[in-house]
Amino acid sequence: MHVVGTAGHVDHGKSALVEALTGTNPDRWEQERTRGMTLDLGFAHLRFDDGAEGGIVDVPGHERFLHNMLAGAAGMELLLLVVDAGEGVMPQTLEHLAILQFLDVRRIIVVASKIDLIESAQREAAYRRIEQRLRGTIAAGVPILPVSARSGENIDSLRRLLHRELAEMPPRNYAAPVYLPVDRVFALAGLGTVVTGTLMQGTIETGDALKLEPGGALAQVRSIGVFGSVRNRVEAGSRVALNLSGIDRRGIARGQAVVGQEFSAAQRFAVRFTPLEGAVSLLRRRTPVRAYIGSAEVLGTLVAQEPLESGGEARATLQLREPVVAFPGIRFVLRRPSPMTLLGGGYVEGAELPNTREKEDPDEAVVLGVLNDRGLDAVEPAEIAVAANLRGAVTLGTLERLVERGDAVAVSRPRAYVSAAVASSLLVRALAQLDKAHRDEPWAMGVTSIALSRALGVPETLLVRVLGHFVEEGRLVNRAGYYAVLDYRPSLTAEQRAFLDNLVPVDEGQPFLPASFAGAVAAVKLAHLSGISKAFETMLAGEGLVKVGEDLYRGSQIGSVRARVEAHLNENGRMTAADFRDLLGTSRKYAVPLLEWLDSHGVTIRNGDYRTLRKTVP
Repeated sequence: MHVVGTAGHVDHGKSALVEALTGTNPDRWEQERTRGMTLDLGFAHLRFDDGAEGGIVDVPGHERFLHNMLAGAAGMELLLLVVDAGEGVMPQTLEHLAILQFLDVRRIIVVASKIDLIESAQREAAYRRIEQRLRGTIAAGVPILPVSARSGENIDSLRRLLHRELAEMPPRNYAAPVYLPVDRVFALAGLGTVVTGTLMQGTIETGDALKLEPGGALAQVRSIGVFGSVRNRVEAGSRVALNLSGIDRRGIARGQAVVGQEFSAAQRFAVRFTPLEGAVSLLRRRTPVRAYIGSAEVLGTLVAQEPLESGGEARATLQLREPVVAFPGIRFVLRRPSPMTLLGGGYVEGAELPNTREKEDPDEAVVLGVLNDRGLDAVEPAEIAVAANLRGAVTLGTLERLVERGDAVAVSRPRAYVSAAVASSLLVRALAQLDKAHRDEPWAMGVTSIALSRALGVPETLLVRVLGHFVEEGRLVNRAGYYAVLDYRPSLTAEQRAFLDNLVPVDEGQPFLPASFAGAVAAVKLAHLSGISKAFETMLAGEGLVKVGEDLYRGSQIGSVRARVEAHLNENGRMTAADFRDLLGTSRKYAVPLLEWLDSHGVTIRNGDYRTLRKTVP
């Protein structure tokens, strides 16, 4: 199904024409029928003999009700422009066309209405006047079909034309997250809350769990109606009435939207804005605006990022006073707050869809576009779904395929994704920096994440997450917090090694006597030996030197301690602190920190006063 929208000046016969085409008077209010003037949105079902169907949204033509017209215009795809043949194109007709050029209208039919009221000889001149007035608008050059709703002249021709245009119209995006801007809300006895709107994208099934935004209220679809018939499933393009459970109708208003779980309302959007010709002089770098998005009407400010020129598209930021749902590609219209002069319109920015090759999956292309746009900023699936305008499940499946094929990289904490090309570029730069660091300081354990982030100009958190992927793949190493290339092994100079050996002298009579760690640090700081600080860090990281509590041991000492403990426990099964002191011939001052170190490093397990050997899993 697709949506046909009417447009045109007040009293040019839009509602009468809809009734002639469908048998339904779209004016819902008694006041509208009495006055003969549409005040709010009206709806009718367009059926054809072959089973094809469409929905008609009839909008008010009077300028005082232009806000109501805009609430229904967002869902229009096929425009039925109605012009009284006798009166011709009026200012409101042109304003409707100016607005609709910024929305999703794909095709236009121009109808010269009320032809029964003018003489046959005058008709051709009337059609020419209409053609001339439509020049420079989106309806320029569109053939004019003369029609009379009263006599029925050419009504069948108009129906056939509508049928052909609707059949040729490209489908809406069925796979996208649900987006249905609410244009009516009411309650029915025995059913409860019902909202209506045009399903602009996505698919809804009975039982679906959706959200009402702004607000985030959860809403389950109890039943689905399409012009009086009950459906189990509806696709994008349909005029829909949703019976929602768990929602009080007093908490819903026109301007809200029923959406998929992927969407949330926001107040700030990056947009592309095109000023209306003649409105540029009204625009400033910061311009107060009245924004129309979906069925919402919200005050805000347009902040230009580029010069605003007539007919030219410019980047800008749209800051709204109240949140609305908007996603990449959704279109909007801006007017002045007062007087409500039309300023222009545009669309919310998102990832640009690359030119896809034949047989290339468009979902994969747009997801890759999102990842490429975000660079090293790892993006979580929920954020990708919104930016790519895809359902969550579709997004996850697409990401899995991209990772499997090597076009995307998954990083952890939390799970997020980066373009493989961007990540690989970082790896190349990191390896080059590491090679240089290894040549300059071969005694260093490697390069810390903070030092590498400064050298590469990349935030440390991003760098750690992305390089973590390559560490898991085995393309570089991270030992004790130091990054290094795969085949790198630090090498101390003879002078550095001799200095560090002297920090912990070994007494043959007391082989397990440590040195003071604070004293060792002070000695390193006072030493006038090139690279000694990093060589000291390397010895600590590689366990050539081991810090235990406030003490410093040689790695060989700790190795001997472990060997003695393991031999004792293998023979005796358990060990007390006194047994340990006797085993090493040391004092309680040194024994307690050593026992705690053995516990924390998985050698022993404490059970009350005893310790046993930790069982290792083969």
